[in-house]
Amino acid sequence: MTLRSLLVLVLSMSVLGLAHAADPIVVKFSHVVAPNTPKGMGALKFKELAERYSDGALRIEVYPNSTLYKDKEEMEALQLGAVEIIAPSLAKFGPLGLRVFEAFDLPYIFDSYAELHKVTNGALGARMLESLEPRGIAGLAFWDNGFKSLSANAPIRLPEDLRNKKMRIQSSKVLDAQMRALGALPQVTAFDEVYPALKAGVVDGTENPHSNFYTQRMHEVQSHMVITDHGYLGYAVITNKKFWDGLPGAMRDVLARAMREATEYTNQIAKAENDKALEAIKAAGTTQVYTPTADERLAFKKALMPVHKAMAPRIGKALIEAIYEETGFDPDAL
Repeated sequence: MTLRSLLVLVLSMSVLGLAHAADPIVVKFSHVVAPNTPKGMGALKFKELAERYSDGALRIEVYPNSTLYKDKEEMEALQLGAVEIIAPSLAKFGPLGLRVFEAFDLPYIFDSYAELHKVTNGALGARMLESLEPRGIAGLAFWDNGFKSLSANAPIRLPEDLRNKKMRIQSSKVLDAQMRALGALPQVTAFDEVYPALKAGVVDGTENPHSNFYTQRMHEVQSHMVITDHGYLGYAVITNKKFWDGLPGAMRDVLARAMREATEYTNQIAKAENDKALEAIKAAGTTQVYTPTADERLAFKKALMPVHKAMAPRIGKALIEAIYEETGFDPDAL
């Protein structure tokens, strides 16, 4: 070990020791899903790692299921410094004027996790996270949930089966255009309000990865689901930039290391957790799960491809084409 490396190590240990001797630094991590979803499990893994690596100098308080801030509140709370870390779905950034993140909402733009990770783990993803900084936000990581299926209280086999159905969406111009392309009527509804809205018939159906669908008990109030894998739901783990920049360097390094490892863990378990949730949905017996044929899946793709061109002026044609290049997707080949 060089003298310089030794000095850095001693200084880092001193900073950690001082922080440990005083009250721990409290980091509040708020999210809106259940603890047993990929995001919920990722948050708990991050807590475990950060507290272990800091030897107790950091205390991570995880607030799941909208117990601290609701879906509509958490972004403002982060910017105001009322909470240190959140992991909103990527659709939440469009209303902030950060339309590049809306590329993730484009239907069928990713056919697999491998294609997706070429973007989220690459230069394109890094530039997207950097674009948050002028809003007082530091982007830490992309976390997967999974690919979405459609559900309703009637069979869904083809796009026309959704005609005139009120379908819950997040607040996203792309998701609005997606539902309209299917002939459905998009209804923006906060995540914690989806179950009661479905139960009361305020909305007819929704789209979700299976882990969200199951843990939020939507299978109790939706009689049919079709495995379309038509869109991706993921999250950006973000922090208040002023908080992040104000941390002692050693503390920031610990949190960054914990986040790297928690991200790897979360993205490894995402598909497995969604597969497990799908089996639980089937076992519950309240929702008939249908896997479309190749022709039926192609019908959904063809119905939804016009959304890419329609949204290009909003998201950026160059960005969409850069994603095509990274993943090898060719919409003209359908």
